[in-house]
Amino acid sequence: MRICIYGAGAIGGYLGAQLSLAGQDVTLIARGPHLKAMQEHGVRLLIDGEERVAHPVCTDDPSQVGPQDYVIVTLKAHSVPHIVEPMQSLFGPDTAVVMATNGLPWWYFYELEGPWRDRRLESLDPGGVQWDGIGPERVIGCVVYAASEVSEPGVIRHLKYNRFTLGEPSGEKTERVRRLARAFIEAGFRAPVRGIRNEMWVKLWGNVAFNPISALTQETVDTIARDPDTRAVAKTMMLEGQAVAEALGARFSIDIERRINGIEAVGAHRTSMLQDLDKGRPMEIDALVTAVQEMGRMVDVPTPTIDVILALVRQRARVAGAYPQD
Repeated sequence: MRICIYGAGAIGGYLGAQLSLAGQDVTLIARGPHLKAMQEHGVRLLIDGEERVAHPVCTDDPSQVGPQDYVIVTLKAHSVPHIVEPMQSLFGPDTAVVMATNGLPWWYFYELEGPWRDRRLESLDPGGVQWDGIGPERVIGCVVYAASEVSEPGVIRHLKYNRFTLGEPSGEKTERVRRLARAFIEAGFRAPVRGIRNEMWVKLWGNVAFNPISALTQETVDTIARDPDTRAVAKTMMLEGQAVAEALGARFSIDIERRINGIEAVGAHRTSMLQDLDKGRPMEIDALVTAVQEMGRMVDVPTPTIDVILALVRQRARVAGAYPQD
């Protein structure tokens, strides 16, 4: 299979190296010193106490790559609209696009049974750039449970977890999603095929609360979960998010206290939103929080605590230059 990974940083580089080593025809789209190092020395993957070196094609020019069987997008959600145009050269008539981004996706309502079928989310896809330019019919959903880092240009260090849950928006176990899952499994990943929207909500359930609270308090997730005051705020936000999700037909397979305890057990983890704030990088506020607020208003479910925390974290991000002013 021809697989292009668009955004070959920590997660994309980890995926690409393993798939390449398993014999897939992989191309990585990257940039800067990281790209140069991968072009010169291959992708060095530090995993399970050993170093593995993969040599996929590495480039910053998608137009030189040609049509792919799968394009796996591992950028942050707010970066995707900017790559829709250059992605076009990667598309053939049957190319699938795997959206391995955090938070709720722009295609969430595609073919979703009910009154909101094919509704577009302005907070995630202003002007419908992704809906029109990628097309929801190409999409395979992906929920990432993996942690890795770019320890230096060209070097990916795998930290923990290796699960990439896959699913069609329709819920069908099509040949294209089963074929991709087999390739992931052969490369050493866990890749269950499931109802992807429920999976997305379970992961988002923690992110909608713990990410913005961590950015506002500068604390790690274990501290937030242990402190009675911040735990209570997080739980209230999660209950609001659950009510929105269930109004849209999603179901949660675990208890909220168990979910919070699981987050606490992660330990002194600095959320991605806090890390981005510290470095002045754009923060994933819209995919993790704003979209929940937008959906709540659609289904007439109030989200008062989410609204307050969202307003505060937006202002904090704007002051840091990590969120658009307009």
